Amino acid sequence: MTELLFDKYDHLSIRCPKLGHELTFAYCRREGGNLPCPRSIRCWETFFPVENFLRETLDVETWDAFCRQAPPDKMTTLLDLIEKAKARQQADRT
Repeated sequence: MTELLFDKYDHLSIRCPKLGHELTFAYCRREGGNLPCPRSIRCWETFFPVENFLRETLDVETWDAFCRQAPPDKMTTLLDLIEKAKARQQADRT
């Protein structure tokens, strides 16, 4: 049953405001290892009932951990983005 639900939405894609490029819901659903991206409900709610989907597919402990995720502060996010850009630029040079 759960696999059918994943098949229904995992192929959908949107532009990720966090990473800046197209991603599928399959990525967002597992962005944090076994947890969905903290922004997944906000990003996907206009496309399908994502909160209901996550409640149905996550076990109670995982849902609670997902809800307790604290988004990183803006400075941490900015520094992470700078480091990723530097690494990408360095990789492009080689």
